[in-house]
Amino acid sequence: MFYNYKDKIRRIEGDQFPSKTYRQIVLEPAYNEAKKHFLHSMIHIHIAHLKMLEEQHLVSMEEAKKIGKAIKQLDLDYYEQDAYNPNFEDLFFRIENNLIELAGDVAGNLHIGRSRNDMGIAIYRMTLRKKLLYLMNELLSLRSSLLVFAEEHVETIMLGYTHTQQAQPTTLAHYLKAVIDQLTRDFKRLQAAFNTINRSSMGAAALTTTGFNISRERMAELLAFDEIIENAWDAVAGADYMAELACAVQLAALNLGRTSQDFLLLATQEFNAIKLDSPYVQVSSIMPQKRNPVSIEHTRSLLSAVVGDASTVLQMVHNTPFGDIVDTEDDMQPYLWRAMERLGGIYTLFGNIIVTMEVNKDHLLKRAKDSFANVTELADTLVRSENISFRQSHCIVSSCVRKLYEEKNESLNSLTWELANDQSIKLTGKPLKISKEQFYLALKPEFFIEIRTLFGGPAPTTMRGSLLQAKNLSPLLENWVKDKENSIKISEEQMLLFLEGWNK
Repeated sequence: MFYNYKDKIRRIEGDQFPSKTYRQIVLEPAYNEAKKHFLHSMIHIHIAHLKMLEEQHLVSMEEAKKIGKAIKQLDLDYYEQDAYNPNFEDLFFRIENNLIELAGDVAGNLHIGRSRNDMGIAIYRMTLRKKLLYLMNELLSLRSSLLVFAEEHVETIMLGYTHTQQAQPTTLAHYLKAVIDQLTRDFKRLQAAFNTINRSSMGAAALTTTGFNISRERMAELLAFDEIIENAWDAVAGADYMAELACAVQLAALNLGRTSQDFLLLATQEFNAIKLDSPYVQVSSIMPQKRNPVSIEHTRSLLSAVVGDASTVLQMVHNTPFGDIVDTEDDMQPYLWRAMERLGGIYTLFGNIIVTMEVNKDHLLKRAKDSFANVTELADTLVRSENISFRQSHCIVSSCVRKLYEEKNESLNSLTWELANDQSIKLTGKPLKISKEQFYLALKPEFFIEIRTLFGGPAPTTMRGSLLQAKNLSPLLENWVKDKENSIKISEEQMLLFLEGWNK
């Protein structure tokens, strides 16, 4: 019975590698991802490695020319479109076979001093760094949009919330600057991840380097890597470069998710703080009055998908043996690519939503004026004017709030000097010294914000200076990305020049 079942499986699966199911589940999807994402990086590594072998006199000039001509003859469009061929395990072996067909046995020397291990890791890193630079550009674009929008709302007064309760008056610019600073930290985490990623594994070979006199330094230079991964075992086994990026992407998505949730609340009719532009709202099929903020809703849910994809990468690394994991990384990479691509698209969408929306400034100001959130400044003012401790002042003001709000359900407009004076006499035995003019000034949200000129506060003068500093930082961040992009571009152009030289 068992042997009949075994024979049945073999008839379906075949008796040679790869089995039908393994091909369908593993090799074919990996090949399709490779031809879409890895092909050009693989060719650049072929060219750089050939040039290095020629310079190190490990292949002759004539051999380099033969191999170089074969590389140029490769039809990359064909590989990008063609289906998986089970006669070859992966894209590397298929291209190597084609090179040998074109140049003869000498093309086999292209693999001197290297393995699929160090080459595969280099391809992964080259692919990731490009996708990461795209993401960083999109982040900087959102950051710039928020800076422009914040400058327009330095004096837009709104309530700040803690524990979901009205806390203190602030400005929309103050809130946005916090988001901008968070984005800047997200950028720096991605920048650190780039520095970890942009290190060359070439020359590590399978695990222990090689006995051939290759130049690891030259390979790093030719492929626009900033450093070399020193230890050959680490070069092929270390997956933390992916995990670090996954963590940075995941945290960036979590950060923006919190902000998108805030804006979803601000868009409700109860808050009535913002109105999204028409391209970013959807009507109801049954309720004529609805303006559904679907763009923010999808932003929030897609950010959760980014978190999920990044988390998948971390889970796939978990308990992976500390050795060659090239094949495992074939499975991991698409999750990280998708997370970065989604996050980049969300950055674009969210920036467009923010800069085109309307802010209900009058309503936000009225809510701030009616709110007891202003009384923190009254408590501070009484400390100065009455020469009492802050705790005593806090008790006077909180007792006033209780009498008005909890007992009578009245607003801040009902808080009078006389009521505060009665509470002062009751709690301290002394009448208030503060004038009525100073007392009522301390209850105004405009005054609350105006005097908070301390570093990091919402006062317009402070905020303008803070936004200017953030704006001045923008070119430095943008130029860093441009420098990395330019280094990669120069490397790719140099590879084409090498090919032309071999084909003269």
